[in-house]
Amino acid sequence: MARYLDPKNDLIFRRIFGEHPRLLVSFLNALMPLASGRLIESVEYLSPKQVPETPLKNNSIVDVKCIDSCGQQFIVEMHVFWSEFFNRRLVFNASKAYVRQLNRNESYRLLQPVYGLGIINEVFDHKTTEFYHHYQTVNRSNTDEVIEGLEFVLVELPKFEAEKWVDRRMAVLWLRFLSEVEDRTENISPDLLENEEIKEALTLCEEAAFTKEELEWYEHYWDLVRTEKGLVETAKAEGLAKGLERTVLTAYQNNFSIEQIRMFSGLNEDAILEILKRNDGMNN
Repeated sequence: MARYLDPKNDLIFRRIFGEHPRLLVSFLNALMPLASGRLIESVEYLSPKQVPETPLKNNSIVDVKCIDSCGQQFIVEMHVFWSEFFNRRLVFNASKAYVRQLNRNESYRLLQPVYGLGIINEVFDHKTTEFYHHYQTVNRSNTDEVIEGLEFVLVELPKFEAEKWVDRRMAVLWLRFLSEVEDRTENISPDLLENEEIKEALTLCEEAAFTKEELEWYEHYWDLVRTEKGLVETAKAEGLAKGLERTVLTAYQNNFSIEQIRMFSGLNEDAILEILKRNDGMNN
């Protein structure tokens, strides 16, 4: 029985979507909000020199960049975990791609749209159950008025529900492929295997198709992601701790009692006194 590797991994994602344009075309046409007359027929991959890397590059982000026969550009990013600056990175890359379409003295009418697609393997918007987020530059008092040029789509995989997209068969199949195929998966749903594009993508995920060196990189990538995630979570925790410490000091310096500070901070008296002692707050 075949075993499959996780397509969200850098090595696998790039092999599927960065080396097989037919699969990338299917993926983009399924997920992007393209008008019927602007569906993608073919794509050409862009080199990093054409769409330069941002200094915010992280191991947990995998990207593929391409341009179609109409001149539309697409930047596809797979985010293994979410951080607040990731959406800024997507905007940064798309904006760079948009600006670099023109040489000096060329007409603005030559500009073609640039689309950013971010597939997120975590929940980042806890205010809604919606998993598909489409962003445009719109007139807030009349959202039918749109300034064309840049558009962004973010998809939260953990919130994906196939039942909500019964009219978008290929989008459902691609998102199920990304959601259901995990590390060393053996059992694949028959309806995924029935579709030619998904079946081809699954073949590219088969563990047996990779060399020993490639499998070592596959595992190394997950190690890098775990390390990066740990660093981010540690930084967040330290930030919260420092913020709470500042709050305790400010409250004490403004004549709040230890009991009052305990009530709103959730800290016990010993922890509060330790903060004050460490920062000489008792003497201020």
